[in-house]
Amino acid sequence: MNANQRDAAPTIEARGLRKRYGRVLAVDGLSFTVLPGRVTGFAGPNGAGKSTTLRMILGLDAPDEGSALIGGRPYRDLGTPLRAVGALLDAGAIHPDRRAGDHLLWLAHSNGLPVRRVREVLEMVGLAQAARRRAGGFSLGMKQRLGIAAALLGDPPVLMFDEPVNGLDPEGVHWIRGLLRALAAQGRVVLISSHLMSELEDTADHLIVIGRGRLLADAAVRDVRDAASEGHHVLRTSRLPEAAGRLRSAGAAVTASGPDSLIVGGLPAHRIAALVAEAGLTISELTAHRASLEEAYLRLTRAAAEYTASAGERR
Repeated sequence: MNANQRDAAPTIEARGLRKRYGRVLAVDGLSFTVLPGRVTGFAGPNGAGKSTTLRMILGLDAPDEGSALIGGRPYRDLGTPLRAVGALLDAGAIHPDRRAGDHLLWLAHSNGLPVRRVREVLEMVGLAQAARRRAGGFSLGMKQRLGIAAALLGDPPVLMFDEPVNGLDPEGVHWIRGLLRALAAQGRVVLISSHLMSELEDTADHLIVIGRGRLLADAAVRDVRDAASEGHHVLRTSRLPEAAGRLRSAGAAVTASGPDSLIVGGLPAHRIAALVAEAGLTISELTAHRASLEEAYLRLTRAAAEYTASAGERR
């Protein structure tokens, strides 16, 4: 990233985005700003409007209302887009007969990029030895690496990745985590869309969550977790059904979290202890609960999930 790109401190901005497909309102008045210098996770249930939002940011879909800006400008106004933003939405969007190096070479030519950059990004993603291989023979993980190479080709200050760990083996997952953090540490904007909360918890600093096209959360990952943890406690006892029944009758929200533990919300610790003791039950642990990002996400999106499966037949 050159000095002018750093000085510009670009952002991704969504301003009142709205998009309808027939009767389906995919995005509904969505606004947020993705800042440089941190990895921002973008999450939401299936059908939440994530893909539509990314496509509007990249000029692939036009919003019905509002605007999407990269560095203060719409994508269509970027003279050499690969120098401004690098994106990976679909790793399979490459002709199977095209060689990896040739694919990057025509992208470089189209944006006036130096040819040497092709070799640099292939080495960066671990595909230097596969430059002459045709993409049709690539595994999903190799296609993913090639897509990441294409996103990095113009050394852009803004990067967007949809499910960046898709198809990667454990070494690849470890590599992409480090790469994303390193890119953000250089002062770039890094936005990653993912369904994997464990990956976002390990990689992201900030989280934007949407549901049914609307903003549900825009906060630091630690703050999202803290909000979900507040007022909840872990209770361990050998007689869970009796403890759960007693606590629910007192108005607590109770969830089983293991063979001998409950997560209890809605009551202070001293009240939980008193109720369990009154029932003649022994407490082996009563501590403040620390929610995982997945747990926090599920609470945020519980009312916004459009497609949910049943628990199945109980026997």
